[in-house]
Amino acid sequence: MPTIAILVLLHLYLCARLLPALASPLAVAALGVLLISTLLLIPAAFIGRRAHSRQTADRWTWAGMTALGLFSMLMVLTLLRELVLLAGWVVALPALPELKTESAAAVPLLALAAVVFGAFGARRTAAVRRVDIRIADLPVALHGFTIVQISDVHVGPTVKGGFVQRIVDAVNRLQPDAVAVTGDLVDGRVRDLRDDVAPLAGLRSRHGTFFVTGNHEYYSGVVEWTACLRGLGLKVLDNEHVVLEHDGARLVMAGVSDYSADKLMRGHSSDPQRAMSGAPADAAVRVLLAHQPRSAPAAADAGFDLQLSGHTHGGQFWPWNLFVPLQQPFTAGLHRLRQLWVYTSRGTGYWGPPLRLGAPSEITQLRLMPA
Repeated sequence: MPTIAILVLLHLYLCARLLPALASPLAVAALGVLLISTLLLIPAAFIGRRAHSRQTADRWTWAGMTALGLFSMLMVLTLLRELVLLAGWVVALPALPELKTESAAAVPLLALAAVVFGAFGARRTAAVRRVDIRIADLPVALHGFTIVQISDVHVGPTVKGGFVQRIVDAVNRLQPDAVAVTGDLVDGRVRDLRDDVAPLAGLRSRHGTFFVTGNHEYYSGVVEWTACLRGLGLKVLDNEHVVLEHDGARLVMAGVSDYSADKLMRGHSSDPQRAMSGAPADAAVRVLLAHQPRSAPAAADAGFDLQLSGHTHGGQFWPWNLFVPLQQPFTAGLHRLRQLWVYTSRGTGYWGPPLRLGAPSEITQLRLMPA
């Protein structure tokens, strides 16, 4: 109930700041209808999930999450408009009345354009991003060893099997040596999404597909999901490792549970030291799959060379990317922490509003190369 009250107040704020400044009665009516629609559809997205029909529930989610994205854009652009008008008032801009009218009309138009453009960015099949990882004393056998990473697909009400199949096809075209799935694969229960994740059984690579949990697996029934994914042929790494023998060289592929696992389920933890335990001393490269970048200090302490993470979505859409550093040490891309390389994917799908602005989705092809 407090959330609904806040939503109503924010909509009233938008009405008060934009509607009186519009010159045309038609523009006032159009924006009024738009704001009423977002006010009704955002709560409907959450209430509609209780529908008995899965298809009906998904439609409500589609409508509500799109409305949430539009409302977010309207709010951000209105706040930016306030700053522009404040600057105009400070410098006594002669054209300030015209600026008020024109900017009030521009806000909803720009918000609608952002939603359309952002939806295209979210729904397209992620582009391949190629990244070289420079490793000291890398054996010749591992020169060019490729790991293709997908992360944060968020299979659920708006991400279905067709979306997943396109990702699988794109990964297979890269012919990787190994595939890493770094968490937040799903948003929902196994009984509702089993068929939508089934295409993952078609992932092909020389050494197989490796999976670690994200926080959303814990929200969705982590025990059932790990069993389901094992049934599809994915190797679930839960604070453990496997040793990959590659043309006479050894590579350790390890994985940990989500960083917040111990807070989400009793008896679960994220432990890079345990994941490394028993690894051969002569392994040339030690790779850790960890959903959240903030596992990096513990991974560095445990002696890993490379950590692959996701979770942040790169912020997904502006301006929320500006707030990621408040929680995570890295937002996106390749970074160095002591001897450890950390690569943070912007994610292969999306969460919540079907929007991506300034943070494009990616399928990441990581290639090991000598330093």
